[in-house]
This record gives sequence, structure tokens and C-alpha cells, in this order.
Amino acid sequence: MEVARLSKHWFLPKNPDLLGLVCEQAAITVDGMHALVAWAAGEPAAGDLVREYEHHADDKKRQLWRELRDAFSPPIDAEDLYSLSSDLDEVLNAAKNLVGELDVMKLTPDAATHEMTLLLGEATQHLADAFARLGKEEGDATECADAAIKSTRRVEHVYRSAMSALLEVDDLREVMGRREVYRRLSRISDNVRTVAERVWYAVMKEG
Repeated sequence: MEVARLSKHWFLPKNPDLLGLVCEQAAITVDGMHALVAWAAGEPAAGDLVREYEHHADDKKRQLWRELRDAFSPPIDAEDLYSLSSDLDEVLNAAKNLVGELDVMKLTPDAATHEMTLLLGEATQHLADAFARLGKEEGDATECADAAIKSTRRVEHVYRSAMSALLEVDDLREVMGRREVYRRLSRISDNVRTVAERVWYAVMKEG
């Protein structure tokens, strides 16, 4: 009898909580972006936290991918889950690289950098909220995705103003360094928008 129960268990389809895992990755990413905001506000030690969160998020991403490979019936399309996780991973990767780049250039974050990180943190929270609504009847994930996109548009507004202000700076090293920083922040904004658009795609397919 015991053997029969074990055999039955062996052949049961595997249905891990894939949406739960991608939501956990999103929560870690939000924490990482909050650390980025603190770093940009003048807390150098928070840069180490960004790196730590990036490693934790990467571990969660790989856990999701392993579970996704063996899942019998994903709650949403497996390709969409994979892409949402992969694209979200790029957000925190880019944040970690930004911290490293400023260290190399021996620059400290300025007001524009701080403002853009605040907006990016806000946008990432909207992505996490969107993930929490995927596969559920209540709430609309696309509303949160749209909110994330609106935050990225505000990032681009700050980016353009900051780049324009560099025309008044005489120090060439400062200009080149700040320009690279602003461009990296703009690319993080693009990463966020990619995830938000994938949320829309996933919801449309399920509909």
C-alpha cells in the first residue's frame, strides 16, 4: 500500500508556484532599487546592498527557470514567465553596473541621478504590483504596467533636462562622466518599459 502511494506521487504533475517565484524576484528587485535610491541620496554603503540584492534576485530567477522547465501547467504562458523574469533581471543588473561605473569614474551621484533613481524605484514597484495581479481575476495587471511606463516617461524628462544642463559645465571629465551615468539611467528606464510591455503581451494572450 505504501509503495502504491509513493508510485502515485512520483507520477503526479509538478505545479510549483511560478507566479509566486516571479513575484519574489520582483520584490527583491524593488528592494534593490530602494537601495539604489539610498546610494544616490549620498549613502555609499547602500551600493553594496544593490550588489547583494542583485545576487539574490539572480538566484530567484534561476530557481524560477528550473521550476518552469519541469512545470506541468504554468498559470500563464511559460515563454512569458521566462521573459518577464529575464527582462526584470536586466533592471537590477543595470543598477548594479551603474554603481560600479560611478566607483570607477570616482564620481558621486548628483541631484539628477537621485531624481531618476527615485522614479525608477517607483516604476519597479509598479512592475511588482503588476506581477502580483497576473493570473488573477481581481485587478488589472496592465494598469500597473501603464503606471510603470508613465514613471519611465518622467525619467526621460529628467534625463533630457540633465543632459541639457551639462552644456553649462566646463569640466570635460565631469561632462563625459555625467553623460554616461545619465545614459545608463535612461537604459534602465528602457529595461523597465520592456518588462511593462511584456506584461501587456502576457495579459493579451491570456485574454
